[in-house]
Amino acid sequence: MQPLLAEKVGLVSLQMEVLQEIRRQLAPYLTCGVPITGETVISDGATIDSLTVMDMVMELEDRFDVAIPMNVVAEIRTVDELADTIIRLKHP
Repeated sequence: MQPLLAEKVGLVSLQMEVLQEIRRQLAPYLTCGVPITGETVISDGATIDSLTVMDMVMELEDRFDVAIPMNVVAEIRTVDELADTIIRLKHP
């Protein structure tokens, strides 16, 4: 496989893995039957509290061997934003 193609395949694979893990961790909290998409708001204060979000972020950091700065965590609202942050840190 060509190096550029291999890199793109690896990036797509990482993206799918990150999204799958975020969805797995959010699933117990979003039980209203609405599917978890990239636009899903992670914490609106009603379903998931900030402590739970922080626990989830710490698990994702451990899982993907990244460190998300606290000021960045504070700005993340959606699943896509969280996934993009992890991917950017993992694959600069």
